[in-house]
Amino acid sequence: MSDALINGLAGAGGGIIAQLITYPLQTVNTRQQTDRDPKKVKRKLGAIEQMCQVVKHEGWERLYGGLMPSLVGTAASQGVYYYFYQIFRDKAEAVALEHKRKGFGDGSVGMFSSLVVAALSGCVNVLLTNPIWVVVTRMQTHTKVSKKSQPNNSLLVAADETVLDANEPPSYGTNRVILEVYNEAGVRGFWNGVIPTLIMVSNPSMQFMLYETMLKKLKKQRASSKKGDNVITALEIFLLGASAKLGATVITYPLLVVKSRLQAKQLKTGDIRHHYEGTLDAILKMIRYEGFYGFYKGMSTKIVQSVLAAAVLFMVKEELVRGARLLLTKGGVNTVRSKPP
Repeated sequence: MSDALINGLAGAGGGIIAQLITYPLQTVNTRQQTDRDPKKVKRKLGAIEQMCQVVKHEGWERLYGGLMPSLVGTAASQGVYYYFYQIFRDKAEAVALEHKRKGFGDGSVGMFSSLVVAALSGCVNVLLTNPIWVVVTRMQTHTKVSKKSQPNNSLLVAADETVLDANEPPSYGTNRVILEVYNEAGVRGFWNGVIPTLIMVSNPSMQFMLYETMLKKLKKQRASSKKGDNVITALEIFLLGASAKLGATVITYPLLVVKSRLQAKQLKTGDIRHHYEGTLDAILKMIRYEGFYGFYKGMSTKIVQSVLAAAVLFMVKEELVRGARLLLTKGGVNTVRSKPP
């Protein structure tokens, strides 16, 4: 089994576990990002309070709306990303060693090369998995409104809401969302938000650049210590992953909000503030009608969710890679020993 495949499978496994742990926060954060009502600025709900509101009015299941396609998307995204990351990383290391033989550099991959490797991996990942995240965003932002809570004189229901009926419970499953996106914009609709998402590649690029840099320095410090023990613990991996994700998230968060706005269902209320023609149109309307505050809606929730998810992912992924290599090494040793003399 190749090292790239091991990293790809481990990344998928770590991503699934991190997703299961942090999904309710992700659902709430997506709703905060796609909230386009400027009046709600005066009454900002915290993440916990908003989760309680969702459970009270819509049920526990809405906190996990879109979980199945999200798990598929997470496994696919992490698998694709880590697979290509390792391939590009191996090539970068080979180039660095070749430069060292020619008298240039010390043979290690620098920060810029790490950034390019992460960016290339992210671009491949985005282009292949964007349709999955369009479906997930639709399912996360879809809300159920009880008839009892509707005003008697209200005949309008937002485009992303379903009125609950005790006799006919609404079903907003994956198949319905796929048909909805296709009917609205055809195949092109599954790549809504792809431009800011491609730009958002800088987030994992910064994240992995920071992570690799900190990990490299920590290993170097351990190697130069008297004990000479350069083994990094799971807790240290957790903290390194959290620190790297925190820095990347703060810088790139506005792009994430724009992406979510474009991937969510466009509200058909006749209000131009609620409909975006594209990335530039979304940015201009957000600045005009919401101010720069709109680009940072739900950032505190996102920081908690993404930092926790990234830390868990890194920790689980590294442990899975270590375990897989150990099993393969033992399997190879046993195979050799079992051969006849």
